[in-house]
Amino acid sequence: MSEYKNRDQNKNKKKTARLCEVSKKCGGCQYTDMPYKEQLIRKQRQAERLLKGFGKVNPMMGMEDPAHYRNKVHAVFDFQKGRGIVSGIYQERTHTVVPVEHCLLEDEKADRIIQSIRELAKSFKIKAYNEDTGYGLLRHVLVRVGHTTGQIMVVLVLGSPILPSKNNFVSELCKLHSEITTIVINVNNKRTSMVLGDKEQVVYGKGYIEDVLCGRSFKISPKSFYQVNSVQTEVLYQKAVEYAQLTGKETVVDAYCGIGTIALTAAGQAGKVIGVELNRDAVKDAVANARINQIKNADFYQNDAGRFMRQLAQAEEKVDVVFMDPPRNGSTEEFMDALLCLHPDRVVYISCNPETLARDLQYLTAQNQKGRYQVVEMTPVDMFPYTDNLEVVTKMQYKPQQVGGGKGRIR
Repeated sequence: MSEYKNRDQNKNKKKTARLCEVSKKCGGCQYTDMPYKEQLIRKQRQAERLLKGFGKVNPMMGMEDPAHYRNKVHAVFDFQKGRGIVSGIYQERTHTVVPVEHCLLEDEKADRIIQSIRELAKSFKIKAYNEDTGYGLLRHVLVRVGHTTGQIMVVLVLGSPILPSKNNFVSELCKLHSEITTIVINVNNKRTSMVLGDKEQVVYGKGYIEDVLCGRSFKISPKSFYQVNSVQTEVLYQKAVEYAQLTGKETVVDAYCGIGTIALTAAGQAGKVIGVELNRDAVKDAVANARINQIKNADFYQNDAGRFMRQLAQAEEKVDVVFMDPPRNGSTEEFMDALLCLHPDRVVYISCNPETLARDLQYLTAQNQKGRYQVVEMTPVDMFPYTDNLEVVTKMQYKPQQVGGGKGRIR
């Protein structure tokens, strides 16, 4: 029985222990002391408060077992007096490292690998990087786990390209964890808050892992964007494709397409899929993923999504559906103006921030020169249990402006 079910059964008893020992320090989780059912209720209320004015908000889609769902685990390394080399997470809004041994959210294999790297760093006398002085070598470790395949990538982020006794270090790590399939050294020698640098060296395996999502295989490189909760990503994408109402004839644009996860999930039910992404590495992975899955009706372009859609509109290209999945700060007016200019019949908006979603829906549902979008329905999905974050997928239908009292329409 999972941890949260035990908590629900004992919620009337006096609390004697926390699910996470450092939750009050790191700030990564807000709901570790709250039964999971209560978390879902709170998030449902949040979604309805922000979004019910635009249309129907369906019940939240939660997880059966919400623990240890993160397939991507990032640990920052530091040296602390009295402790020596430590690994963990930055305290919220600071660069103070909170040491973490076990995390309620993170994949447990990834946690154990990070613990082993910390101990090996001590044995090999590898210094942790000091952000203030720029002295030291080991800055971060990134571990990615294929939820379906079990493949594991370890990325060692160093302040210098030279890892002393590299071969021995890699050999010892692989002896401790035979499940590791690839190890990559990433060099970040800049005074920056960015985790990954530009230079990479594959020291073991292929330099990437593969995973299966919604029946498609995906190549995942160190810098690839890939949703961290694989179980709920399938729930989210299946709902998004359902909202798209594909019949096999539609032309679909996947804006902010990343490595092509949504585009390739929808490709089997569409006539043609076009993915647009600004990140060049992600586009390369998307092209490779289409080839891996033998999908021939998907094309990917390295471009700004708004600019690309405006070009399609100027060329009078017909697009039936647009998937948009912007970052947490939401879309831009430039992108939404391009969307309105292209005016596809349906838009499926996947949002990881209901506040910016509400702002963008306000813009897209306002009457403009040609028409507006109407929200059909919205479904919240709990992608990040134990945190106050939630994802919402929204179905919108284009409503052309009526002319002459509704007797005619323009598009």
